[in-house]
Amino acid sequence: MKNLSIYIHIPFCDHKCIYCDFYSIITTENQSNFINAVTKEIGYYAELYGKNRIVKTIYFGGGTPSYLPVQAIKEVIENIKNNFKVYDDCEITLETNPGTVNKSKLKELKNTGINRISIGIQSFLESDLDFLTRIHDKKTAIATVENAADVGFKNISIDLIFNLPGQTKSNWLNNLSIAVELPVVHISAYSLIIERGTILNKMILDGKVNIGDEDFDADLYETTIRFLNENGFEQYEVSNFCKSGFESKHNLNYWNYGEYIGFGPSAHSFIKNKRWWNFSSLKKYIDEINKSNRAVRGSELLTPEQMLNEFVMLTLRSTGININEIKKKFKKSWLINNKNKLNGLEQKGLIIFDDNRIKLTPKGYLVCDEILLNLN
Repeated sequence: MKNLSIYIHIPFCDHKCIYCDFYSIITTENQSNFINAVTKEIGYYAELYGKNRIVKTIYFGGGTPSYLPVQAIKEVIENIKNNFKVYDDCEITLETNPGTVNKSKLKELKNTGINRISIGIQSFLESDLDFLTRIHDKKTAIATVENAADVGFKNISIDLIFNLPGQTKSNWLNNLSIAVELPVVHISAYSLIIERGTILNKMILDGKVNIGDEDFDADLYETTIRFLNENGFEQYEVSNFCKSGFESKHNLNYWNYGEYIGFGPSAHSFIKNKRWWNFSSLKKYIDEINKSNRAVRGSELLTPEQMLNEFVMLTLRSTGININEIKKKFKKSWLINNKNKLNGLEQKGLIIFDDNRIKLTPKGYLVCDEILLNLN
């Protein structure tokens, strides 16, 4: 029986941050209609794919999932368990933002079966938070983490962003220093990405904002790797670090090219060699579900070559290319074709061959994209 991950996209937010390009809407309307639609969609795909698959992870992303009433989240979890086979120790993650949950709500969320919480802090510096138009301050961010620990969450992750406009290396190190002192076991540290169509993108195009150049960005990234490694957080993916045993099982399934089904507007799915994605508009999503129990905007069938390229890209960026698995899925040709290049990368200290895997070293993570471009 194959493992399966489930993603639920919650589009509701109380505020749209200037850098965010995920589908979200600033409203509480249509929440009950949304839950009804997700319920129908879950039932539809359970009939198609649920018989020979078992759910290993469930992930509520957004938007701001904690903006939903706890009862609605509980209803979705129960619906998944009623329609799919689910592991007893299934990892169930909920994204939340400081300022949207108090201690009481965190306790209620834990009682629904959620066992992993991911908190979008982004920075502990007030000027950064003001620039990013976050609704919380440093005090609220710290309190949210501590409250999650107090109500019994053992698996707490936080998000941080570096290379923000005006951010110094000292400020970034201060962020990391605060983070490692908190009861967190997982840190996602991302370089600021400028996405087309965002408010931030327009500010940069208009010359109102400048960010650090590639060299400064690389210096901050190298600092991040070194500092977190020295403080007990192992790097297991380009932007992700954790204490031993606390890797995100959900994200690992993506990076190991596993199967997943996404529910909700703009959600993506991948089964066998097929990928499909839903309409983004909440109204369109609900209308399509009510008509046919699905809301697919587009799909594609991947060629063997595309699947090989994606497998290499995703696995090398995370826990490494499993040599036996790439032979099994794609025969030996890729390893043969890239033998000299891989040996060269090993000699330069960019990769290692460890436990039947080809893994990036910390030095290799710094030039990951360049390495991938040179492999074929």
